[in-house]
Parts: sequence; C-alpha cells; structure tokens
Amino acid sequence: MRQSRFHGRYETVDRECEWPGCSKPGEFRAPGYRPNGFDGPGEWRWFCLEHVREFNSDYNWFEGMTADEILDAQSPAAGWKTESPGFSPTGGVDGMPRWADFDDPLEAISARANGIRSRAEREARMAMDGRFSKQEAQALEAMGLGLDTDRQRLRRRYSELVRRYHPDRNGGDRQFETRLNQVVEAYQLLRKSRALS
Repeated sequence: MRQSRFHGRYETVDRECEWPGCSKPGEFRAPGYRPNGFDGPGEWRWFCLEHVREFNSDYNWFEGMTADEILDAQSPAAGWKTESPGFSPTGGVDGMPRWADFDDPLEAISARANGIRSRAEREARMAMDGRFSKQEAQALEAMGLGLDTDRQRLRRRYSELVRRYHPDRNGGDRQFETRLNQVVEAYQLLRKSRALS
C-alpha cells in the first residue's frame, strides 16, 4: 500500500468504499468499528474521498467517554502519566532519575538532561586524565566506576552488576538485558586495559 501526494490517500485497486451503495475505490481511512478509547481507533474503515469527508464531519472521538475521561483527554498534560522506559520505576538502575521521583514533567526532563550532561562530564574528565581512552572512560562510567579502579575492584563490580541484571536473578524478566549487555561489553574492554593495575 503506498500513500500518494494527496494527503491521506492510499491508492489501491482491491478495496471498495464501505459507504452503503458506493462502489468507488476506498482510498481514505477513517476510525474503525471497535469502540474508541485512549488507545485510539481500533481498526480502519475505508471510504472514497466524498464519503470520508462526510464520515469525518459527523465523527466524535469522545463518544462513549465519561466526563472525567473527556476532561483528562483534553488536559494539556495528557499523556504525561504514561511512563517511557527511561522514567519507569526500574529506569533509575543506571543512576538516572526516574519519572516516579517527580511531580512535574519538566523537572523530570531537566533532571534527566542534567544526569546525561554530568555523566558526559565525568567521562571527559576520565579521558583527559590520560590513562584511559574515551571508550575506556565510557566503560568505567557504564559500570559506575571511577579513576581509582583496579582489576580487583573491576571484577567485584562486574560480578555485582551481572547478579543484579541477569534474567535468572530477576525471575526470568529480561527488562535489564540491554543494561546487562552494556556491563559485559564494558568489562570486556576494561579487563584488557593497560591503565588498570
């Protein structure tokens, strides 16, 4: 299915307009038959241009919602209550702030940006020290280690983080798999570093 230059038009030859008695091609989609909700329309209905315009003129997205649901949907902060992975309750495992720690969305975004900036500053300081390459500094930061790290401390920290993030230690939950991979890659890089005694 390809969209043409006419905004919202999907040219096809095998779909007919769903308007009763119309046999024109159904090239424009409209909300489907499933009840409306905050997840949006369920499935699409397909109409010709004339009938999609008529359908849209009578369409009410709020139909079937309570007054409170309509008020919530119209709120300027609608959608802020949905957590993104970085702000989920388990999102703070990498030292970054969690959404649940803040009442105001802008404070949460600001804190996360400050955390990213301070992490970048720490990585730059470690790389400027001269003993570690930029990649090694990033690996130290990923493992939560500083310039005073030696091989023994690296191994202890690696064991601690693997135990924390491994799915076997979290009831088979694989939500920390990305973080575990970062730890393993960082360890593989650092264990070969000449800067560690």
